[in-house]
Amino acid sequence: MKRRGGIQIMGKLIGLIRPLLHVMAVAVLLGVAGYLCAIFLTVMAGAGILNVMGLWKFGSLTAIFVCLVAAAVLRGILHYGEQACNHYIAFKLLALIRHQVFAVLRKLCPAKLDGKDKGNLISIITSDIELLEVFYAHTISPIVIAVLTSLIMEIFFFKYHILIGAFALLGYLAIGVLVPVWNSKRGSDKGMEFRTKFGDLNSFVLDSLRGLDETIQYGCGEKREKQMSKKSCELDEKQKYMKKLEGTQRGVTNVLILIFSFGMLFLSTWLYQMGQMDFQGVLLCTILMMSSFGPVVALSSLSNNLMQTLASGERVLALLEEEPRIEEVENQPEAQFDSITCENLDFAYEEEQILKNYSISISKGSRIGIHGKSGSGKSTLLKLLMRFYDVDGGKIQIGDREIKTVNTRELRNMESYVTQETCLFHDSIANNIAVAKLGASREEVEEAAKKASLHDFIMSLPQGYDTPVGELGDTLSGGEKQRIGLARAFLHDAPLLLLDEPTSNLDSLNESIILHSLKEKCGDKTVILVSHRESTMAATQKVYQMDNGRIS
Repeated sequence: MKRRGGIQIMGKLIGLIRPLLHVMAVAVLLGVAGYLCAIFLTVMAGAGILNVMGLWKFGSLTAIFVCLVAAAVLRGILHYGEQACNHYIAFKLLALIRHQVFAVLRKLCPAKLDGKDKGNLISIITSDIELLEVFYAHTISPIVIAVLTSLIMEIFFFKYHILIGAFALLGYLAIGVLVPVWNSKRGSDKGMEFRTKFGDLNSFVLDSLRGLDETIQYGCGEKREKQMSKKSCELDEKQKYMKKLEGTQRGVTNVLILIFSFGMLFLSTWLYQMGQMDFQGVLLCTILMMSSFGPVVALSSLSNNLMQTLASGERVLALLEEEPRIEEVENQPEAQFDSITCENLDFAYEEEQILKNYSISISKGSRIGIHGKSGSGKSTLLKLLMRFYDVDGGKIQIGDREIKTVNTRELRNMESYVTQETCLFHDSIANNIAVAKLGASREEVEEAAKKASLHDFIMSLPQGYDTPVGELGDTLSGGEKQRIGLARAFLHDAPLLLLDEPTSNLDSLNESIILHSLKEKCGDKTVILVSHRESTMAATQKVYQMDNGRIS
């Protein structure tokens, strides 16, 4: 996908501000007034010095001092108000963007997220979104403030002389426009490279933490350390280059400020000698020129952070605009669970054909086993029944309704899906089971655990159901995780139970206990159990053999 330009990214990000335009307007007004106070401070200070020297009578020293104090206090209040408004906008919009990102991730999951780099996703939803705070709090209003403040100063300069106004305009454009554009062109690609490298390093660290046991077991620690050091050095080089650009930009900006400040002095002095300006005009124009670069310097400095900020904005916008592979269905007539019919299904992951002309009928209330070796398409069939993916050809029906016409929320309520790898959250055992039913009581959780033959094990733990499972459930064995997955399925209490290798991590004794639970406690539920184990098929009424995406 072709990358957007910086202006396009800024336009998209600014479009999110519409509900808060009134707050932004207040921030801009406060910012302009604050900079005018700062400029007025310098002018009054210069007037006071000239007054003492007897070169320019501009009221009494007492009056000048009072004006200085009032302007200084007002400048502080106005600047605080501007920053308060900007940060209010930033934090409101960051909350909105986070909400939108998580809504998009929910729609993209799982089909579009299966191949996503998880470390990069974490980088987008954390550091990239956080970096947008710079854009909303320190970029938009400074641009408008710089333009408005410079226009006000230009009105004053042009009143003195057209050459004075033109020279000041050239200075403002050089520092506030040309320098940022020049710096952004040099560093825009580097900003994207830095954010991408940062995401890659996140992924590597995440993988390294998850694979610590294997790293230690196979003596790969030194190799991983070298790889991490290499990635860190690459990231550091990118950052050094960007810091170099930042230093160059600041140096060029400071040189230009000196050139235009002294240039104004020489120009106004020449006009004085030509009899086209008075002495007070020379002094006032020179002081104003020297003191009025604040807004455009702030604008020039934006390009330093803007490279990374726009790169982060592009990554966030690309995620927000990504289209889901499976569109959710809603506002359709209510559907009732019934028998399942799969007719001539074709499905492929990219170029890899998984199912080919596959058909199966499953009557309501039956317990069906699908047996076959790994990679034969068993798990894929369950994902298609969950409508995590849509078939490439053929159709799936529940009763007389095609699955694509069933409201997504209703479909999820019809099905309980136990995967091969049960994902556990960093929470208690009780809360991990209760994920399957919002507002589930402790009694319901315990009943589900009993059906999964998990209750006795939980009660043997020091904190019982309140025992934390650790991050990713690392305090529990694979079999214990699987049984929590089964307990969730029992708690969800859906009419269709989809079990993907539910006993793969269990020993023979625990497998027989689980299979007994499936026989005795599933009642009139429809059960589809897939496994490569022949022993697991003992809990089913009928077994289908799957081989290379076909039933035999």
